Amino acid sequence: MTAPFPALPELTPAQRTEVELVARGKQEKSRTLRDLAQPETPEAAHALLLRLGLWDEARTPYAERLGAALTPVTLAVPDFPEEARLDLTQLPAYAIDDEGNRDPDDAVGIEVLGGGLTRLWVHVADVAALVPAGSPLDEEARARGATLYLPDRTIGMLPDALVERAGLGLSEITPALSIALDLDEEGNADAVEVQLTRVRVQRLTYTQAQERLSAGEEPFVTLARLARASRTLREGEGALTIDLPEVRVKADDRGATVTPLPKPEMRAVVQECMTLAGWAAAIYADDHGLPLPFATQDAPTRDVPGDTLPAHWARRKTLARTRFQPAPGPHHGMGLDLYAQATSPLRRYLDLVVHQQLRAHLTGAEPLSGKDVAARVAQAQMNADATRQAERLSRKHHTLRFVAAQPERVWDAVVVERRGPQATLLIPELALDLPFSAPVSVGTALKVRLTDVNLPALTVRARAVENPA
Repeated sequence: MTAPFPALPELTPAQRTEVELVARGKQEKSRTLRDLAQPETPEAAHALLLRLGLWDEARTPYAERLGAALTPVTLAVPDFPEEARLDLTQLPAYAIDDEGNRDPDDAVGIEVLGGGLTRLWVHVADVAALVPAGSPLDEEARARGATLYLPDRTIGMLPDALVERAGLGLSEITPALSIALDLDEEGNADAVEVQLTRVRVQRLTYTQAQERLSAGEEPFVTLARLARASRTLREGEGALTIDLPEVRVKADDRGATVTPLPKPEMRAVVQECMTLAGWAAAIYADDHGLPLPFATQDAPTRDVPGDTLPAHWARRKTLARTRFQPAPGPHHGMGLDLYAQATSPLRRYLDLVVHQQLRAHLTGAEPLSGKDVAARVAQAQMNADATRQAERLSRKHHTLRFVAAQPERVWDAVVVERRGPQATLLIPELALDLPFSAPVSVGTALKVRLTDVNLPALTVRARAVENPA
């Protein structure tokens, strides 16, 4: 806890710069904070700047503290090379995502083959055609690890101009790297294939796609059927279902909003199609001896039955972190014998490496060695971890702004965990968990008010409300 502030004179420009450097994580020592009997910590510096009105509540320093890049990439973007591509423009394809999505890098479609087989096509933006391994764009993307999604802005791992050129559905016809699986009625894969293609893609929101599924339209009905069958097969192999609340956090200088994400069936359908594409890409690479950043995960530490929020919370905690390695291995959480993330090369660097390797094989170029892939995994993961942490802290900051703006609001909460005297509350509307000291058992539903919001410390206190008005 910081000491009470004495009456403060206005900081000189030099003092302000010094305190801001500490708040931004760019400097450890501050004579100004020492003179004010405050800890020389980023949190104390942040609190001082807020108290003096030098920063407002919209300011988030977490990305800077973690070293995440906050400037856009401005490197030149090449044109797509002239090369042979399979023309799939006659097959309808749909890029389905949240409303407002600006980097559509995957789309789905089907092709009826007969004999009880349906070909599932997952088209992915052919980013590797514009970002070959070792190029300046590749090195910049590797240094960032992933696109940074903050509530008030997005900083791409690649130039906006490249997204405009490669994003699916942003032009009438788009080059793609397409992954195909020939699936039977039970969801078993008869064959997998990877092709360089040209596709015609229509963009839809999840809500629009769900309306078309509900109306019985194709290909949405078939996509949903294939996804259900695939999910059943994976669950038979031990895949875990973890369904916890998700929200969208948006912010600007005027305030913040937190909106629960709807979960129509089409969201799960698209996720299952992307999982199948990653499985197929891993099979294809393994069959052709291509090292990839294969995603692997150890088996859960224990079995957690049930479909309650506490069960889903506990189930998530049984999972080890996903590891990436140049050789395939099982991904137990997904119930797959091998897997590679392959559908977000505009947003995740390791997905781009997968595409670079697949494209090298398809075009007869020399792929990266396993040693080179391992080196890229190590660097990209370190940088992507900083990006994900910056996103998490920034979302919590703006969630607390949203909470502080409505101090009298009563929130529904559920006790999802208990360790000794300390419980963990989950507020589904905010996807926010926080400690709670009270003799309550796991699964208890409560009404709470949230008080004592402290933005620099990212803390808030929950108080139970027995008879809310």
